[in-house]
Amino acid sequence: MIQQFEEKLLTLIDQMVETASDDELFAGGYLRGHISLSAANCELAGKATVEQMVEEVDASLATAQSELAPADQLIVRDMWQQLQQHAV
Repeated sequence: MIQQFEEKLLTLIDQMVETASDDELFAGGYLRGHISLSAANCELAGKATVEQMVEEVDASLATAQSELAPADQLIVRDMWQQLQQHAV
């Protein structure tokens, strides 16, 4: 289930490339790393639900929050919310 959710999220990001703004491209690229890392962490920990994957990505983003300026944090959070809505 986690693998399918990861694939849906990454496919959605890939599909945006042609029409995305610079901010959306940045957020998509940034989220790709967090999504893939979170999926791997879930598999290692034996977590198998979409909800657990979402929690893992949320935790990963929260931990890395200091990497981004507040405006970029908002762009990434908005993109993450949109991806979740379209992937579930």
